Amino acid sequence: MNYELIAFALFAVVTLASAVGVVLMQDPWHSALLLGVALLSVAVHYVMLAAEFVAMMQVLVYVGGVLVLITFAVMLTQRDESDADTDADEVVQA
Repeated sequence: MNYELIAFALFAVVTLASAVGVVLMQDPWHSALLLGVALLSVAVHYVMLAAEFVAMMQVLVYVGGVLVLITFAVMLTQRDESDADTDADEVVQA
């Protein structure tokens, strides 16, 4: 049995499903998490191609750097729904 082909197919499905999930998710937090899954599964593909250095750079630069920046941006720019309701009530009362 060809385990390498099975592992490739499994991670290809994970990569494609998480990439589609990044685009289709309404919540930016879940979209960022799915982007992390997609980037990690691409790193697994690099390991399967015997490109370990490229895989480590993928994890360090993209997952470690870019995804953390996206996470901070999502956390800093998301507005809490209860705060939005409070602000709307204050405008109506004024």
